[in-house]
Amino acid sequence: MTNRKIANKDFWERNKKSGGYLLKKKIGEKAVSVARFILLFGLCFLILQPLLNKISVSFMPEKDLFDPTVISLPAHFTLSNYRVADEIMEYWRSFFNSMIISLTIAIVQISVCTLVGYGFARFKFPLKKFWFACVMLIILIPPQVISNSLFLHFRFFDFLGIFKLITGSTINLRGSVIPYYLMSIGCMGLKNGLYIYMIRQFFRNIPSDMEEAAYVDGCGVFKTFFVIMLPEAKPIITSCFLFAFVWQWTDGFYSKMFLGNVRLVSTSLANIVESLGAFIQRYTGIKTTVSVAYSNAILSTGTLMIIAPVILLYLFAQRQFVESISSSGIKM
Repeated sequence: MTNRKIANKDFWERNKKSGGYLLKKKIGEKAVSVARFILLFGLCFLILQPLLNKISVSFMPEKDLFDPTVISLPAHFTLSNYRVADEIMEYWRSFFNSMIISLTIAIVQISVCTLVGYGFARFKFPLKKFWFACVMLIILIPPQVISNSLFLHFRFFDFLGIFKLITGSTINLRGSVIPYYLMSIGCMGLKNGLYIYMIRQFFRNIPSDMEEAAYVDGCGVFKTFFVIMLPEAKPIITSCFLFAFVWQWTDGFYSKMFLGNVRLVSTSLANIVESLGAFIQRYTGIKTTVSVAYSNAILSTGTLMIIAPVILLYLFAQRQFVESISSSGIKM
């Protein structure tokens, strides 16, 4: 008699003694497992279905969009939508501009926020609770509330009146990336309050014994931070870097306010539908009305071209990202 048959026989004997309780329990567990699977499958489908639709539409020519027999798979596979979106968005120029700006700003933001978050987690200083409340306000208050102040501040930029005293006028920093870097250095960049909070929570969960041992061995504060604590915080730093890069990559608010005519993928996508008619007229010489279906197809194609680098970045860093989510916690 095999082990499986012995286990089944033992199960039915124990079920008989329990008055059918074991069978009811096993059926209940299976029912819960099936319900959990259906729920997770439904959630995954809700998340992936719009993306799959965009992928399908991006390979369809305009005639397939109006063909009722074409549902998910294109009848006439084409890459013309990608070529059109590429030319309208000036994709590679916008891509490299966005990559340089997003990468450098994300590095600056995470470097500064890591120092600030560690300070909030480990040190006592005057008005600590007040300053941390200010960090919470940065998270809660949307950037649109202070948009006018930011615009005027960087349009007529001056530092303690020194520039106006020397040159007789203020400096216009709009149209450059300098406002981005100044705000990031001052922890006022996009979502910086959230990064400080997450890093602070991570450092609070690390036992202080490691730092005390380093101090006993003669390490100073900075050496302890860079040699002992910073390697431990690699998962949360990776997560915050991903957040910073992605939010900067897709940001249109600060980009339009500060950078003006600098081509970025986020601002290029915002104007792709408006530019489609002019693009078709330039190549055909005929002024025509672009159908809503074709406009949406080009918009979906441009969206895929923008999110593809972000997905690739996540695939390379997913291990650190998942580790930080599971280990950082949100404990007060």
